[in-house]
Amino acid sequence: MKELKLTSPIPPSVNHYLMDKTIQKNGRLMPMRFKTKEAKDYQEKFGKYVTEQVKLQKWETIKDPLQHYYVDTVFYFDRIDRDANNYFKCMLDTITDTGLVWVDDNVTCERVQRIYYDNLNPRIEITIHPVEYMGIFDNKEVYDSFIKKCKTCKRYKRNCSILCKAKEGRVTGGIQDNVCLKYSERKGE
Repeated sequence: MKELKLTSPIPPSVNHYLMDKTIQKNGRLMPMRFKTKEAKDYQEKFGKYVTEQVKLQKWETIKDPLQHYYVDTVFYFDRIDRDANNYFKCMLDTITDTGLVWVDDNVTCERVQRIYYDNLNPRIEITIHPVEYMGIFDNKEVYDSFIKKCKTCKRYKRNCSILCKAKEGRVTGGIQDNVCLKYSERKGE
């Protein structure tokens, strides 16, 4: 399975990524969010690094918006009072903005594998790889088997909503144990 390995400096936490300010427009006060300088600097530097690594490691982008990815991380914090969950947003947004790894970070499954403390070299070691599951199906073989039977159903040619939702990962009552409850064999054409 293809992997992309990256090393990130510790990005701005969610508390230092976006800030709020109020502006006056047409005589009314309006709240606005903006990226901090710290976030902009991180994203510029890390984005360039990601672009270089994608080329160097020959990562092949899958342009499927339904393809999910595991993002396995090992954190090396400079202090013990840090919370790993606060550091994903800016980092994943940066990877997404390159357009080279995934379509959108709404398909990432973040997993913290370990947390260490290294005040001389704080960082996050990242391993990215596609998940095996496809929609609600455990793997490609189960998916292919389901689709093979689907093609013999009356609903298939009418863009079956059960199949469409299953591909998107939506759990409905239409499929149980990888069997479509609405299946109706199509008679000879």
